[in-house]
Amino acid sequence: MAVWVGRKMQVVIVDDDPSTLFITSAVIRRIDDAEPIGMGSPLEALDWLAVNTPDLILIDHVMPDLDGMDVLERIRAQRHLADIPVVMITADTSVKLRVAALESGCTDFLTKPIIVPELLARAQNLLRLRLGQRMMRDQAAVLRSRVEEATAQLRQQAQELVARLARAAEYRDPETGLHIERMASYSRVIAEGFGMDPDDCARLAEAAPMHDIGKIGIPDAILLKPGRLTESEMRVMREHPAIGHAMLQGSEHPLICEAAEIALGHHEKYDGTGYPKGLRGEEIPLACRIVAIADVFDALTTARPYKKPWPLDTAKAYIVEHSGSHFDPACVDAFLRVWASILAIHDAHPNPDFTGTDGAAFR
Repeated sequence: MAVWVGRKMQVVIVDDDPSTLFITSAVIRRIDDAEPIGMGSPLEALDWLAVNTPDLILIDHVMPDLDGMDVLERIRAQRHLADIPVVMITADTSVKLRVAALESGCTDFLTKPIIVPELLARAQNLLRLRLGQRMMRDQAAVLRSRVEEATAQLRQQAQELVARLARAAEYRDPETGLHIERMASYSRVIAEGFGMDPDDCARLAEAAPMHDIGKIGIPDAILLKPGRLTESEMRVMREHPAIGHAMLQGSEHPLICEAAEIALGHHEKYDGTGYPKGLRGEEIPLACRIVAIADVFDALTTARPYKKPWPLDTAKAYIVEHSGSHFDPACVDAFLRVWASILAIHDAHPNPDFTGTDGAAFR
């Protein structure tokens, strides 16, 4: 039997009879790489087992203070001992005792007086099984670690892809740099206020910067026009959600999938008057309903070449006023719950002041 991680396999023997304890310990020492740990008191044994994890436990049935059944039940009540093999040594051969012990988690039995070859064989077999169990568990842990590492690498690659695409969008429209930082942070805190799972909040913040990636496909004359767009220009501008979705769709990575969903749906409105599909209410994915608030609020409160910034309270009032029409009321409530965080994000990422003609607050 191989040594387990630099130490011998530990066999705890609980028996109040010194002579039986001595004989049993001597038998265990005959097993390669096995170390007996004798305990004359069940209470002493339970104290030791509370902070240690042996590889096999042998317990006498009849003992003072606690009998073998009591010790067995307390062993199985401890999570770190739940799968340790336990052998009960008893002179009682009744079926009733054995059934009760098995139902309480006993692994095997030895009958008193102990037959040395039988004890030796049973202990060896159980230790081999225990060794195999631990080796399989460690192999599973190694595999799990490798899967987690590979998953983390894929996540990192997806995050890098999203960041690089966002950077590409900035080259088309330099004003969007701080915008995507702010609106991603707004989206995260609104999601938190909504009560979303922390992992979902983090993924939403990572995917939100891709909301306007489709504007890469919009001509500069329209994208950078300092003023209101004509109806024909607006029709072209409104193609950017479909363009962004086409760029991102088809991925199997959850982050890219969510970015594609947000790119397509962030201009939908709760009352069904948005675009490109005219979705209504909860037909609109939750991530899109959250990003819609973050996107509009940031567009209203920051200066652009075509507009002056709105005061924060005025923009807040606009969001509230359009609750139920443009925006999901539940998401607006979440926005209001995290208002202090919204202000902190706005102050942490100030935009340069622009002067120019007033235009549309958002497109």
